[in-house]
Amino acid sequence: MSFKIATWNVNSLRVRLPHVLEWLAAHKPDVLALQETKLTDPDFPVDIIKQAGYEACYSGQKRYNGMAVLSRSSCCDLMTDIPGFNDAQRRVLGVTVGGLRVINLYVPNGESVDSEKYAYKLNWLHHLRLFLVEELKKHPNMIILGDFNIAPEPQDVYDPAAWEGKVLFSEKERMALNDLIAVGFVDSFRLHVQPEKSYTWWDYRMNAFKRNMGLRIDHILVSQALSEKCERCYIDKIPRALERPSDHAPIIAEFNL
Repeated sequence: MSFKIATWNVNSLRVRLPHVLEWLAAHKPDVLALQETKLTDPDFPVDIIKQAGYEACYSGQKRYNGMAVLSRSSCCDLMTDIPGFNDAQRRVLGVTVGGLRVINLYVPNGESVDSEKYAYKLNWLHHLRLFLVEELKKHPNMIILGDFNIAPEPQDVYDPAAWEGKVLFSEKERMALNDLIAVGFVDSFRLHVQPEKSYTWWDYRMNAFKRNMGLRIDHILVSQALSEKCERCYIDKIPRALERPSDHAPIIAEFNL
């Protein structure tokens, strides 16, 4: 059975809903994970998404953050918080789709390495790791995906020397991401040969997209059991070139289950 899953930080679903609907119609993923929906739950466009052929699970807040999982089949076992971690921000959404456990993440940005937000990011990642250790014991077929706000390696940054030590590419952040992966996951993007300078995020400033001054900070991590079944993983840059785009592009993984 073929299975296609994607993740996309839409940076406001209210603004980007037409882009999302067009993308769903064109690509027909089984599951699409969205971050930064920036909608309260009563404002989520459930009926419009349903008309497009998808059920929606979501957890939102006004103006900031916000998560959603759109699925062709029904979801269950909804989770909206990291257990044991008191956090009002809507940054995690877990669902079970068929036999797959899907954890959608919007990792904190961190602002700067000397800020309180950076310390919050590292603490958030620490608690996430503790949760994933236990979750993977229960769900061997598991995908964690979303906007991780961390570029893993120099090849994931357009100018590694300029970014070294800065938020999104600092040593502590990369170590935290490596610790997550070491729990029992594989970076699906690196399972396959990829074009050089492949990125998922480009700043709105400095004409960064046209100059391909980007970072690969959106990821699809898969459990060891699923890694052998991943046939393809790729970035779709087309939505980033649309009018009023998100600053992120979707990344897609395809499996033969």
